Amino acid sequence: MEDLLTIANKCQTVSFLSDPSPSGSTNDVFVIVDHIKEMPASHPPLLKTRRNMRYEDAVALWRELQRCGWTVTEAS
Repeated sequence: MEDLLTIANKCQTVSFLSDPSPSGSTNDVFVIVDHIKEMPASHPPLLKTRRNMRYEDAVALWRELQRCGWTVTEAS
């Protein structure tokens, strides 16, 4: 399942996706976090960064982005 946050004035999206690869420990859950910049209609979105984060760190980032004005959006 993929969750998205967006900030309209900068045409950017942050995608949070469960990492399907098994980790070394059963207690560690990881999330792939992509920062994506929307491009003009004739171009695909630009992947700016990709990070593999611990679940707890991804939740903290999600909350911080929402506190700064990012909003939840639907995957397209």
